[in-house]
Amino acid sequence: MDNFKFKTNINCNGCISAVKPYLDKAEGMASWKVDIADKDKILTVESNGITQDEIIATVQKAGYNIEVV
Repeated sequence: MDNFKFKTNINCNGCISAVKPYLDKAEGMASWKVDIADKDKILTVESNGITQDEIIATVQKAGYNIEVV
């Protein structure tokens, strides 16, 4: 399993709720969390086959900004 970290603009629990269905449905996603207390709103993903590009596309599809840390 690979771990990926991304800087996002997912900055509140409402935002997490909005992106949750997208990330939960993504194939190859073992687990994910967003640290909204961090100034960069870090999304940490434990991959079970999903790639960085697929994670980026999924978060962008949900309407949020994301970049690799």
